[in-house]
Amino acid sequence: MRRLLRGVALLAILVQGCAAVRIEPEVPLRPAGPLAFQKGRPGLVIGAPHGRSDAGTDRISVELARRTGFGLVVATYADLDSGRRRLNVNRPTEGVQGASPSDEVATEPARQAYEAYVSRVRDVAQGPLSLYVELHGNGRNESAGRIEIATVGVSREEAWRLRTLLELIRDAHLGGKGEVPRLDVLVEPLDRLKYTASAAKQAGILRLPQRAIHIELPRAARTLGREAYTDVLADFLSQAAGLLLAHGQ
Repeated sequence: MRRLLRGVALLAILVQGCAAVRIEPEVPLRPAGPLAFQKGRPGLVIGAPHGRSDAGTDRISVELARRTGFGLVVATYADLDSGRRRLNVNRPTEGVQGASPSDEVATEPARQAYEAYVSRVRDVAQGPLSLYVELHGNGRNESAGRIEIATVGVSREEAWRLRTLLELIRDAHLGGKGEVPRLDVLVEPLDRLKYTASAAKQAGILRLPQRAIHIELPRAARTLGREAYTDVLADFLSQAAGLLLAHGQ
């Protein structure tokens, strides 16, 4: 009986969140200094604030926008020094990649980069920012086997739906692809995360959207498994948007 009830619940998730992946025609990104962008469906934006330093997130985000029809903003600021200090872009600070948010420093260049990024995201949204998706990458050993999703405006029940949806899509796409690692899925506030995006929530861009999905991808999803996990995320975001926006009405 429990298996039957779970199966019914999973079917309900897929029905409520179901939206076929939209393959949009190729639209060249418009460069604006270190920011590149393209407009898409109003209110829906994918951002890659570390498109250069979080290797692979620039190319993945471009493909996700093409397949989902979301708008897109990619930042390609170079590291500030050889120690991997960078402008954080999605908040008005700079810091070393992977360091604690408490070690970040507010600077004038960081403020300017943040304000330019926010302005571009608002422009691409073409109105209220209903759902903002941000893509990041990390190389920490403790997160190597999982995708972590921090959220804004998402309940525990919705987090369960999102996690289950992503797990189902992952399993469907990875069937028969033994060379691609099967990454676990953690979604806030249901699960405890390493990457909670606390700084961006407190003083950055995650204060702005009605709902947000902040995705941390381990190295495996951006290298060997990039093509497979791009397929997974494109399908997931198309269905997650329908699920979250329908519940938000």
